[in-house]
Amino acid sequence: MAPAPGTHADFEELRKRAVALRRAGLSLRQIRDELKVFNNDILNQLVRGEPPPEWTKRPRAKDDLRAKARELRLRGWTYDQIEVELGCSRSSVSLWVRDLPRPERRRTPEEAAAVARKGWEERLRLRDEDRRRTKEEARRAIGGLSPRELFLLGVGLYWAEGGKDKPYDRRENVAFVNSDPGMIEVFLAWLDLLEVARDRLRFTVMIHETADVKAAERYWADLVGATPASFSKTAIKKHNPKTIRKNTGENYRGCLVVKVLKGADLYRRIEGSWCGIVEAARETDQQNRT
Repeated sequence: MAPAPGTHADFEELRKRAVALRRAGLSLRQIRDELKVFNNDILNQLVRGEPPPEWTKRPRAKDDLRAKARELRLRGWTYDQIEVELGCSRSSVSLWVRDLPRPERRRTPEEAAAVARKGWEERLRLRDEDRRRTKEEARRAIGGLSPRELFLLGVGLYWAEGGKDKPYDRRENVAFVNSDPGMIEVFLAWLDLLEVARDRLRFTVMIHETADVKAAERYWADLVGATPASFSKTAIKKHNPKTIRKNTGENYRGCLVVKVLKGADLYRRIEGSWCGIVEAARETDQQNRT
């Protein structure tokens, strides 16, 4: 990722490149990917005054939809039918056709309910597709991680989810607990970055007694690539019959505890690094306010 322009010279150099790409016919998204500038405010400043290329413009998209919506309304279509047909929101359809006469009711209540259900299912489908597309774009935008980025990420990850020392309870050891396998994988990659040998790690599965304990133990062992000797006895949580649990099913595998033996020095480095991150964030925030 390109560094945020910290000086006037940095900004002007980025702007020259952005303007050249804009004039070459690239869209904002293409310029963003080329320059690795993912802050929308900065990106817009870089191309300020440069018109978008013709191929990105959609001058009559809404006008065409509005005309089609009015045509369908005059043919007796309901709001629900127009929404499904055009893929527009109900508020847009209402704005476009509210001055036209209301069509006579031609469906039974059951038919109307079926149409409404179909429209809702289509909206859910579009919403899921939009959700999937947004996540995929965000995933691709990350790219690779530098050692420094992984180090900072690991410190923040541990301070959010790991055990911490308290003035009233001195515990300078490293213990990380999570049910998300991705979090566990990132934490182990971070330990590898810090050259913490895998033979210094001990694992413990924590899980409800009503779950498939053996399957969970096999899952976590395969994920971390550890031998049974690296695992302590599984911690079984007794089930309260008065409590309705939602974390059930074949994908429920409890939590995994990752402990680092002889981790006092590592813990102190984590805490000190976190304090440094907080101070740097304060300084950056103060600079942004002035």
